[in-house]
Formats: sequence, C-alpha cells, structure tokens
Amino acid sequence: MSETMAGLRRKIGSAGDLQSVVRSMKALAASSIGQYERSVRALADYDRTVQLGLSVCLRMSAPAALMPEAPPRPGEACVGAVVFGSDQGLVGQFNDVIADFAVKTLATVPGKLRVWVVGERVHTRLSESGLPLVGFFGVPNSVKAIAPLVGQILVESESRDGQGALTGLYLLYNRPGNGAVYAPVSQRLLPLDETWRRKAAVPPWPTGDLPEIVGGGNATLRALIREYLFVSLFRACAESLASENASRLAAMERADKNIDELLENLRSTFHLLRQSSINEELFDVISGYEALSTKQQGATP
Repeated sequence: MSETMAGLRRKIGSAGDLQSVVRSMKALAASSIGQYERSVRALADYDRTVQLGLSVCLRMSAPAALMPEAPPRPGEACVGAVVFGSDQGLVGQFNDVIADFAVKTLATVPGKLRVWVVGERVHTRLSESGLPLVGFFGVPNSVKAIAPLVGQILVESESRDGQGALTGLYLLYNRPGNGAVYAPVSQRLLPLDETWRRKAAVPPWPTGDLPEIVGGGNATLRALIREYLFVSLFRACAESLASENASRLAAMERADKNIDELLENLRSTFHLLRQSSINEELFDVISGYEALSTKQQGATP
C-alpha cells in the first residue's frame, strides 16, 4: 500500500511540474500573438503609402514598364511558391492544414513549380508529398527577425527571376481569425500583369492634387514594386506566426485542462488509498484492543 501511495505522489508531482511548463508556454504564446498582431497593424499605414504610390505611378507609366526585359524561352518558365509553417511542435494541426492546402492549391497552378519552405515541420510534410522543394528557411523567433528572412526570400527569388526562370510567385500561409481560429490562404504576388495593374491603380489619391513623380516614373515604379513585395512577404510571415502561436495557445489550453482532470483523478485516488490505509490501521488497533480485553477477561478468576 505504501509503495502505491508513493507512486501516486510521484505522478502527482510530475503532473504538477508539467502543468507549470504548459502554463508558461500558454503565457509565452499569448504574448507572442500580441506582438505579431501589432506588427501587422503597424504595417498597415506603410502598406497604404506604398499602394497610393503604386496607384499614381501605374496611372502615369506605360504597361511595358511591368514587363520583363526578356520573356522566358519555352520550357524555362516556372512558378515559385513560398509556404510558411513552423519549426516547433505543439501547434495542433497547424502544419498539416497548410501542407494539405499547399499541395491542393499548387496542383492547380500551371507550369513547372519551385517551392521554398519556411519551417522545418512543414518542410518534412511537404517533402513527403512530392512537391519540388528548392529551398528551406528557418522560422523567425521575433518580429525583428522577420525582415532579414524576407530579404533572403527576395534575394533567392530575384536571383532565379534574373535568369528568366521565375514567371510567377505565390504565398501560402495560415491567416489568423477570431480567437484560436485560423485558415490557410493563398496570395499571388507575381506576375505583375494587366490584371494586377488595374487592381493596384484603383485606390484614389486622398487629395485633389496628384503628386509629381521625381527621378523617372519607371524607376520609382520599380522601387515601389520592391516595397510591395517586401510588405506582402512581411505580412504573410507575421500572420503565419500569429496563427502558429494561436494554435499553440489552443493546444496548451487543452493540455492544461487534461492535466487538471488527471490531477483531480490522481488526488482522489490518493486520498481514497490513504483513507483505506488509515482505516486498516484503525481496524488493527481495535482488533488488538478487543483481543487484549478478551484475554484479560478470561484470565480474571
């Protein structure tokens, strides 16, 4: 009996330690969600500035300014895709959702695929799907680390585009919703064709006087396009990280609830065993007392 109670004490202690770790991870995930959501909101004003600049430049520039210098030769054209996942576990179905979505979405994209993956966990899942993976990036661990990652992705994609091989670019990531809800989305960044041109030229200038483009319209347009790509990649990464931490927070909340139930059962079992042990000892005392009383009465003349 004492060994069983000792075993229960060890289990209760281990469960309590695990619950402390889970609650620490909950607090960290909740804090991380806030910083990534704030970064997305802070990016909105800069994004609007870029969009307004693009709308003015596209009204004044010729469509040829968006065309590549030399069209790719037949058989060389291909489409790039960047899939955002996670490096760490304990995120529920986060990586499975985006991996399945990426496989299904990219299966409908015409042309030869080249896929870059952000996150070791989703990279493992996609490598088993047969997609042509050509690059891997680690997941940034803070808002400050997002910009260097975006720079690496742009350098990688531009180097291939400079060879005339990359004609399209898609982003696939989980976008946060209300609470712990998130949904996989796909965003097309390239090509910058006439459809994109018409959409980007829609936002009206907030005043009655249009600004003047300094330094040449085409040069300014290309600079704004680079900023458009940077903002889009930064937002996708930040929203993916917010979704990852929301998924982790939900997983930790479920784990915390399960540990509470386990601790309740363990403590209930421990108290029952302890009470049973006390009852047995009391019965032994009472039995011994009764036996001693009977013996003494029998010995009295």
